[in-house]
Amino acid sequence: MIHGVIIKELVTHADERGFFREIIRVTDGFFKEGFGQLSHSLVYPGVIKAWHAHKFQGQWNYVAVGSLKVVLYDFRPDSPTFREKAEFFAGDSQPAQVYYFPAGVLHGYKCINGPMHIIYVTSGTYVQVDEIRISQDTPDIGYNWLG
Repeated sequence: MIHGVIIKELVTHADERGFFREIIRVTDGFFKEGFGQLSHSLVYPGVIKAWHAHKFQGQWNYVAVGSLKVVLYDFRPDSPTFREKAEFFAGDSQPAQVYYFPAGVLHGYKCINGPMHIIYVTSGTYVQVDEIRISQDTPDIGYNWLG
């Protein structure tokens, strides 16, 4: 796994009424970086969103509905896992989880069952100077989103 990435399995309390699930707690360590923004995104089936990173912010992600393939790429030259990729699935038909990646880790995903709703918390608010965007088909990363 990429250095600094956290995948936390969630506990679901279900009964005939439905379920309750805690997603993020202050004891998870996220809030030592600060709280900046809570966001919600809707993504349609087959859509690929890649590559994106933050220069300064960490980010927690939770797939509330639908499912996606997540790919992370360590873009941090000073990291022990520099240029490593990690791939996993999140959402429906997967164990409930929340995942975190630190600043400098490129992330992308493909909606494989949707529409998909993803909720994410960043340690800072949106500012354009924090954004890193790279084309999904860049040969520098060499990831085939269609395969």
